[in-house]
Amino acid sequence: MADPNVLNLHPPEFERFLYATVGEDRNGYVVTVLSAFARLGLDPWKETAELVALGRDDARSRLRKLLARFPDVPTLESDHGRVARYLSQLLPDGPTPSTLKRTASTVAVGRPGKSGAIWAVVAIIFMLFQMLMAGGSGSSQ
Repeated sequence: MADPNVLNLHPPEFERFLYATVGEDRNGYVVTVLSAFARLGLDPWKETAELVALGRDDARSRLRKLLARFPDVPTLESDHGRVARYLSQLLPDGPTPSTLKRTASTVAVGRPGKSGAIWAVVAIIFMLFQMLMAGGSGSSQ
């Protein structure tokens, strides 16, 4: 039977953590852990996998440091410790083999299907070129 997570490239166990709110940015928009990690230049799923592997206490400490570096949410300047404590409770209890396998393959290969998408675009351009050339030679008669 096919893997039920074949279309979900990222571990669903991470969703509760990644979509949790860290606060509002200076423009009034809600910022999630996912967007905070992305704004810090981190891969959110890779970082989450590493936090899970660290264990809850070490993950809380790492989160505290990451949130302290995040200037986009003004309330985090003084409250990053409390937010890190809350967020660490949302992490999965421990890495499951399927979680680590999916995360490792996604991180190692990049976005799955990326090269397939490139080849699809190349094929479409080639077909359009062929149609243009065929159409151009028929109109000169």
